[in-house]
Amino acid sequence: MRNLFLLIAIFWTSMSVSQELNCTVNVIAQQTGNDNNVVFNTLEKQLTEFINSTKWSSKEFGSQERINCSMVINVLSYNNDSFSASLQVSSSRPVFNSTYSSPVYNYNDKNFNFQYLEFQNLVFNPNQFESNLISVLSFHVYMILGMDADSFELNGGDTYFNQAQTIASYSQQLSGQGWKLEDGLQSRFALIDNLMSPSFKGLRSTMYNYHIKGLDTMNEGAKAGKAKIVSALDDLQKVHRIRPNSFLMRVFFDAKADEIMDIFSGGPNVNITEAMDILNRIAPMHSQKWRNIKF
Repeated sequence: MRNLFLLIAIFWTSMSVSQELNCTVNVIAQQTGNDNNVVFNTLEKQLTEFINSTKWSSKEFGSQERINCSMVINVLSYNNDSFSASLQVSSSRPVFNSTYSSPVYNYNDKNFNFQYLEFQNLVFNPNQFESNLISVLSFHVYMILGMDADSFELNGGDTYFNQAQTIASYSQQLSGQGWKLEDGLQSRFALIDNLMSPSFKGLRSTMYNYHIKGLDTMNEGAKAGKAKIVSALDDLQKVHRIRPNSFLMRVFFDAKADEIMDIFSGGPNVNITEAMDILNRIAPMHSQKWRNIKF
């Protein structure tokens, strides 16, 4: 009996302190012409361990609650310990009473330059710059956590986005691109700055309403769920009026465009004439997908 209680305690502890992410990391180095170099395999293994083993917040995640995500690092060139790369980050969240996972965050970070020595110690410090490698990956981890939390609770991602902003702030000491205002309208700085701006409150409320009131209710009634999604998209139109053609809107649709097309191309029909007008107005870069919607 004592052993049984011990096993239960161990099981409960492992369930309650499980880390937040279930992240797949891939390092692709074909463009270097030397993709068989063992340093790339070591980097991939170390980053996988670093991201999945680090405790990123005080919140307790059960093993079944871990967020599924991926990071694909495409190394363009390297010289000794200096790497030039791009980083594709994506994450998804489960839909209630469904086997479907909905894409939540999809970001292509084109300015990912870092230094790495094989087997170097990788440690995240929430209040202090360690390296550009740690800063960029940690920044996107908190973006994943924040976007996921926003999809379950209205403004639920505040704590995570605040940490992402802190990382962006202390990483500005670096000469690398992506952390400063002058790095352009599609940088990490622009992404978190826009997300924390009151001008984009409508986008964050859309994240909540789209998922909780729309997707998560589809099992109860697909037609009603679709109608809620149409209603949620109207908040994006309000954001567009304030900040037309914003980068943050593009990030949202990079994750959601295919899903929106699929939702409204099958199943029970709802009146989406207004939604089509909204989509073509605020996301014209996906106009071909909107033309594929049958209603």
